[in-house]
Amino acid sequence: MKRTIVIAFALAALVTAGTAMAQEHAVKANVPFDFTVGNAHVPAGTYTIWSTGSTSLIEIRNDSAKVTIFGSGYASDQNAQNGKLVFDKLGDRYFLREVLCSAVAMNMELPVSKAEKNVQKQQASLRSENKEQVFVALNEIK
Repeated sequence: MKRTIVIAFALAALVTAGTAMAQEHAVKANVPFDFTVGNAHVPAGTYTIWSTGSTSLIEIRNDSAKVTIFGSGYASDQNAQNGKLVFDKLGDRYFLREVLCSAVAMNMELPVSKAEKNVQKQQASLRSENKEQVFVALNEIK
């Protein structure tokens, strides 16, 4: 039991330290629609996105809605100097797929979530290929 508490505390300390160090690698985006990251549904709003020191982990935070999400993915081969968020739109649902901003070394593709796969199956059963990509501009935090 003691060991579990120590490990949990150490992980929390690493996440906090990583967030503090990564603030120079942060961008903001005003997302005008509700969307899904992984399996978490989040409201529209202004989000700050940090690279948490790991090339495969990002933190997405909306302070006004008290939302913080950690997302993991893998390096994207896309190169977006101006920065953008890429969403897959299926029907009326949006799924965050990529965070692209070479200016702060944050080019990441998020894997397709279970929630998105379920919506894809529903769309396929309705025989409607209604998938499109939507882009939201990122602004570097200075």
